[in-house]
Amino acid sequence: MVQCLSLEFRLHWSYNGRVTAYERIYKVVRRVPRGRVATYGQIAELAKASGPRQVGYALHSLPEGHDLPWHRIINARGEISLDSGIGGGGLQRALLEAEKVVFDKKGRVDLKRYQWKRSK
Repeated sequence: MVQCLSLEFRLHWSYNGRVTAYERIYKVVRRVPRGRVATYGQIAELAKASGPRQVGYALHSLPEGHDLPWHRIINARGEISLDSGIGGGGLQRALLEAEKVVFDKKGRVDLKRYQWKRSK
């Protein structure tokens, strides 16, 4: 039986009382602050997910109208992984630029400057 865990994390679900990998991923993504980015691999490591692809699958499965800051997650090269032809990459870039994240001429974010460093 599937049950909703909380209103704050409307997207998080539990199966038989166990926290799912997607729930752990969403919880970590929610911690990435405005004006910062994290990589799929970074989120996977912190959420103890199976790998960067699982983070991508989790973000891709988000329902329309959610409030998770998915746009702050980029690849390890500092690039947006979404195909800008479907609107996702263009939207993601616009959302990041609205948070003052700067892209270079090749469409990359300087991870040394903008990557989120998790506080302990």
